[in-house]
Amino acid sequence: MTALDSKQLVVVALAFFLPILLYLYYNRKPTKSSAGPLPPPTEITDIFIHPIKSCHYLTVKSAKLLPTGLDLDRHWMWVSYPELEFQTIRQNSKMTLIRPIYDAKTDTLTVTAPAPDSIDEKLQFSIPAHPTQEWLTKNTELTDAKIWGKETPAHAYSTDLTGPFNKFFGKEVRLVYKSPLFDTPRKLASNGAENLLGRPASTCFPDMMPILVGCESSINELNSRIRANNEDITIDMHRFRPNIIVKGNKPWDEDRWKTLRIVPKAGSKSATQEFVLDVTQRCARCQVPNVDPESAEKHKRQPWDTLMKYRRVDEGITYKPCFGMLCVPRGEGGNVEVGMKLEVTEVTDQHSMDRKHEQNPP
Repeated sequence: MTALDSKQLVVVALAFFLPILLYLYYNRKPTKSSAGPLPPPTEITDIFIHPIKSCHYLTVKSAKLLPTGLDLDRHWMWVSYPELEFQTIRQNSKMTLIRPIYDAKTDTLTVTAPAPDSIDEKLQFSIPAHPTQEWLTKNTELTDAKIWGKETPAHAYSTDLTGPFNKFFGKEVRLVYKSPLFDTPRKLASNGAENLLGRPASTCFPDMMPILVGCESSINELNSRIRANNEDITIDMHRFRPNIIVKGNKPWDEDRWKTLRIVPKAGSKSATQEFVLDVTQRCARCQVPNVDPESAEKHKRQPWDTLMKYRRVDEGITYKPCFGMLCVPRGEGGNVEVGMKLEVTEVTDQHSMDRKHEQNPP
C-alpha cells in the first residue's frame, strides 16, 4: 500500500467514525458519580408571583412560564426620583405592605397600600396587567431605571397615578414597568451570562435570575433548628420570596440540582406540556427573610442567625447563607401548575456564585 493510499484510508475512516463519536459525546448521559444519584421526583405545592419588586405576593394555582420568568412576576419596580434607583425591602421593610390584586376578567392590576397617618384610608390605583405598546406610549414615559448599578430601559408611570405613594415612601418615587415581550431585554449576569449558560437569556426586575425554587423539606428543617433554640417564631416560605415551591426530598438536597424538568400529572389537561429549567446557582441571602411579609416587622435574629450557622455552603460567597435555587427557563413554555411533578435530570457539585453578583430576589 502506498503512502497516498494510507492517507486516503485515514480520511475515509475519519469521515465514517467522526460523526459517530461526536454523536456519542454530545448525547452522553450526565455524570452523576461525584454529586451523587438523582433524587426521586417531587411535586409542586405552591406558586407565588410578586408583580412589583419587593412588594406583596400573589398565590396562584397556575402561571404562564415565559423565558423571563413567570408571567406578571417582577414586571414592575419602584424607583427613587430623580435618581431612578430601585427600591427594596432592604431599605424599607414597609414595601411588603404594598399589595397588588390581579383581576383576570379585566386583566387589571390594582395596587393598594395603607395611607400614612390613617387607620382606615388606603392608597390605590389600577393599571393594565398586560399593557400594549400603544397604551404605554400614551400613558408612560420611557426612561432608564437603575438596578444593581446598571441601567435598563423602562416605562415610568405618571405621578398623576402614583403620586400619593410619595407619602408612603417618605420621598418622591416613580413606578416603572418592563415588558417581557417587546422591551429591550435585561440580560442575565453572573452564572446566567451567555458565555456560562450557553445561550442568551434575560429577565425583567428580579435581582438575578428569572425563577427561584424553594423546598418545603428544607424550610421545615430550618424551623426545627429554630425551635430547638427556643425561638418562638415559625419562618414562612413567603419570607424568601420564591416562585415555585416543591415538597422536596431530603432537606437541602436541592444544593445539587443542575437541570430540572417540570411535567404534568398523568391524565392532566396539560399532559403534553413539559418545561426545562437550568439551575444556575444557589440563592445567597441577605436579611430580607427576617421581615414578616404580612406585618413588615423585622425580627432581630431569625432566620438569619440560624442560617449563618450552617448554610454558608457556597464557595463563591461564604459570608452569606443560602436558601433556594435560582433557575433560567429554556425556551417558550406553557402554564406551570400546582400538582405538576418536578424531576431532577442532572446534578452537580460545582455550584458556586460569582462574587460580583451577590443579590437576593426581593
